[in-house]
Amino acid sequence: METSLNIVQIILSIVLITVILIQVRGSAGNLFGGGESSFRTRRGVDLVLFRFTIFVGVLFVLVSLFSVIIQR
Repeated sequence: METSLNIVQIILSIVLITVILIQVRGSAGNLFGGGESSFRTRRGVDLVLFRFTIFVGVLFVLVSLFSVIIQR
């Protein structure tokens, strides 16, 4: 059970890193958002990517917490 949770955690972390890098690449600024100072609304694919990032992040945290609980 612990091995499968570790594998799921690794896969989720790779997906989360990839989705975040896709969002950064799509923006006009650099990695820390230096060039873009105006507010813009998220639409279309950008909104779906943003919500998917939140979903994967929450799922990663839940799997991590479950992994800690199982190890005790």
